[in-house]
Amino acid sequence: MANDNVELMRGEPEIAVRKLAIPIMISMLLTASYNIVDGIWVAGLGQAAIAGIGFVTPIFMILNGFSVGLGSGATSSISRAVGARDHERANSAATHSLLIFLVASVILTIVFILIQKPLLITFGASGQSLAEGIKYGTPLFLGLFAFMFANGGSGVLRGEGDMKRAMYAMIVSVLLNFILDPLFIYVLNLGSAGASLATIVSSFASAFVIMYWILIKKDTYAHVTFKGFKFDSKIFVDILKVGIPASLDMLMMSLAMSVYLIFISSIAGEYGIAAFTSGQRLYLFAIMPLTAIGSAVAAVSGSAFGARNGDYLSRTHIYGTKFAMLFGVAMTFILVVFAPQLSLIFAYTPETAPLIPEITNFLRIASFGLLLVGIGMPSSFLYQGIGRGTTSLAWTIIREVIFTVSCTYIFGILLGFGLTGIWMGLAIGRVIASILNFTYARFTIKKIKKEFSS
Repeated sequence: MANDNVELMRGEPEIAVRKLAIPIMISMLLTASYNIVDGIWVAGLGQAAIAGIGFVTPIFMILNGFSVGLGSGATSSISRAVGARDHERANSAATHSLLIFLVASVILTIVFILIQKPLLITFGASGQSLAEGIKYGTPLFLGLFAFMFANGGSGVLRGEGDMKRAMYAMIVSVLLNFILDPLFIYVLNLGSAGASLATIVSSFASAFVIMYWILIKKDTYAHVTFKGFKFDSKIFVDILKVGIPASLDMLMMSLAMSVYLIFISSIAGEYGIAAFTSGQRLYLFAIMPLTAIGSAVAAVSGSAFGARNGDYLSRTHIYGTKFAMLFGVAMTFILVVFAPQLSLIFAYTPETAPLIPEITNFLRIASFGLLLVGIGMPSSFLYQGIGRGTTSLAWTIIREVIFTVSCTYIFGILLGFGLTGIWMGLAIGRVIASILNFTYARFTIKKIKKEFSS
């Protein structure tokens, strides 16, 4: 099976992107369902709990982003070794990756536990929403190792094209989360802390399954062994030169979201935060198919780059862009047309019912950004695949920090359009940056093709 996956990555790029994207898409939609399910159950705890979790969201994005980012570093390094037909290097990259996951999880757990309260206060949390945020956030930060090895281990599997087993592990995790959420939140009366505990336990189950395949069953293409292990600084740097920028991608998005929260809080207080948090959960769920296609592009482009095949690299990017745009249009249609019905998912109690109009407003405006985010997403993942993580990070900063933050401030604060202006800024900023990103990606591919042919 492992060799079949490897041969798929070395074959026709359109087929590889399509076949690899579907299981990644299912995995990511299942991952996003964590937030959806948590939101549904937490909605019964009231507006303060919803707002408290909303304040934690940017910090959680950083936490989860480091695990996903380091996994992307593993994917890029292993996939390029696969393309170059260097089995020994793929083995070494996988082994170094697991050690990086271990060290990073210990360091980041300590950091996040120390900074969570000051950050929540900075974001505008106070009183009951602050208490709920700390109650929800503490278990998440203590359980960082579960996310690190679940998401990082998935990155190792993706590097060799083994998307299906990464999906199977996620199915186990999500099913467990479905069961544990109501049990921990209501039956055991743990409240918002129960939602985060359910997520951590479920992530641990996913990590355990993946590590079983890699370390015990040992039936992956990249063989991990610590016997006679020799540290290789070149491979270490190769993983981190993509992994760290990819991790910082989420940090930049989190910082941008922190600014959005400050803008929203100044306009509409806890009500605005709760509406944004609920709408954002659905937006993030809708963007998962685009992210999945981007992940497939990263793996296939890495293999093409390792094989020095400029034609396959270009075809991978073009096909991934078309594929992502198709899903972007479909997701926009669903969120806009069914906005009132979708809003009910997070506002089904008498206390939260007043949120429905604003959640609907968010979905019907902010979702239009998805129409063209599909041409930017595969471009950012392309840079990761070819080992240019800093370029991917630069475009995240351009999209979220420069364009989107500026647009939300102009429309929401400067022009006085309020929450509607914030939602407009989210869509307009991302559309402009995505168009520019795609243009630069085509320029980059053109230069690489010239280098390969010279």
